[in-house]
Amino acid sequence: MLRIRLQRKGRKKRPIWHIVVAEKHEARDGRIVERVGYYDNVTEKKVVELNEDRILYWLDTGAQPTDTVRKILRREGLLYKRHLMNWGKSEEEIEAALAEWKEYRDSKKEDAKSRKEDYKDVLAAEEREYKEQLQKKAKQAAAEVEAEKALAEAEEEEAPKSDADKIEEALEKAESSEEESTEEAAAETEETTEAEAEEETSDEAETAEETQEEEAKEEEPEEEKAEEAAEEETKDEAPAEEKEEKEEKKEATSGQVSTDMTAKEAIDHINDTDLDDLKGFVPEDEDRVTVQRAWESKQEEG
Repeated sequence: MLRIRLQRKGRKKRPIWHIVVAEKHEARDGRIVERVGYYDNVTEKKVVELNEDRILYWLDTGAQPTDTVRKILRREGLLYKRHLMNWGKSEEEIEAALAEWKEYRDSKKEDAKSRKEDYKDVLAAEEREYKEQLQKKAKQAAAEVEAEKALAEAEEEEAPKSDADKIEEALEKAESSEEESTEEAAAETEETTEAEAEEETSDEAETAEETQEEEAKEEEPEEEKAEEAAEEETKDEAPAEEKEEKEEKKEATSGQVSTDMTAKEAIDHINDTDLDDLKGFVPEDEDRVTVQRAWESKQEEG
């Protein structure tokens, strides 16, 4: 039985494919009956060359294309052309039908978007909506705080001062005047004592320098030992600090739900957390598609 299939050519990691007619029991790169085309899906050219007359001949004689070759022939319109020929259409009608079909195919390619691009667009739109909602909430909260302050200030201005308030103000003024007088007296005494202290310290400075040099020589080994002990303590404390950071992250996200986070933060939290710890994390009012997809995939994995 004859098959129309692909035969690998080219070099390592840069393959090209010949479309050939060969016996079914022959190896992929074995003996062939005829080469009827060329297919390149690796390089930038993306070349597809088909010997349409010979391919139609072999199809009419009973040769069966493989699934991959059948997709190539369908994408290039050769199977559609063969179908029109079997219907008894003229060459002009076949050319017109093929031209119309190719226009439809090209327009469909231009309008189509990949699934990954759609996902990115949806995620970006959800992020923008979430940030806008946060900004609105922050503005409302700031406006409420300002309104409360304005009301409090207006009430204070309208309320008359009582006798008790007047007495408190007089006491505060008296206390402030006493503090100023005590500070001036203390400044005068400090100036006199500084002059006496300078004379005494000049004599003591010489003796202190000699004693400090002797003590520094004795304390150098002790300082080196203290530094080594401090380094060992920091090494032991490093893993404990990492554990504390992980526990703090868990505590920070334990009471939150997905609607309190951005879509990206919610998806990362779902992917990094066990399924048992995610109960109630995604509420019913979660309308972001990306978060729902991440939650569904997490449930399927669990």
